[in-house]
Amino acid sequence: MSPPPSEVGVGPWPGPWPGDETGPPNHLDAELLAHGDRRNVVDHYRYWTREAIVEDLDSHRHEVHIAVENWGHDFNIGSVIRTANAFNVAAFHIVGRRRWNRRGAMVTDRYQHEHHHADIAELVAWADDIPLIALENTAHAAPLETASLPRRCVMLFGQEGPGLSEEALAAAQQTLAISQFGSTRSINAGAAAAIAMHAWVRQHVFGQTL
Repeated sequence: MSPPPSEVGVGPWPGPWPGDETGPPNHLDAELLAHGDRRNVVDHYRYWTREAIVEDLDSHRHEVHIAVENWGHDFNIGSVIRTANAFNVAAFHIVGRRRWNRRGAMVTDRYQHEHHHADIAELVAWADDIPLIALENTAHAAPLETASLPRRCVMLFGQEGPGLSEEALAAAQQTLAISQFGSTRSINAGAAAAIAMHAWVRQHVFGQTL
């Protein structure tokens, strides 16, 4: 028999708790210290309260926003949101139906800022002077690989299958496509979002010029 999979995270805090007789520091959670921290967080945030994690992330969030059209309760939205957490984007935006399948997000949405917009017009009004960048394989889309991405922008993604709506494409200041070389018409929406966010990070965090 194969051994059981190891548990994620850490167990109860070993030895005396950090802090003094008044209790642990405010950023630590007494419940987690006592019973262990099995959450999907990096080791730096072990035993931290959710509020403290969000506050710390807010101190160095990136200026890119992520928006997803949600007309068909697409499971892939969760994967996009999970990736948005990994890149610590400013916020994620759900356009269309307020409810979305959160399973794929692996609880990472708790550490981000979520905005809902009933339609593209509401997103455009919210964005104001922040440019919308559509990610869609259209005939007139420019290659993401050679595009200069604005530091402050909203990257807009469609759902699996139908992609972005005509309204979304019309509202975008720029439409970009990920270059593909195989037989498939498109790649998974979660994968496309990860590639696009990483392209932004390469340009604006690591300063890699085109």
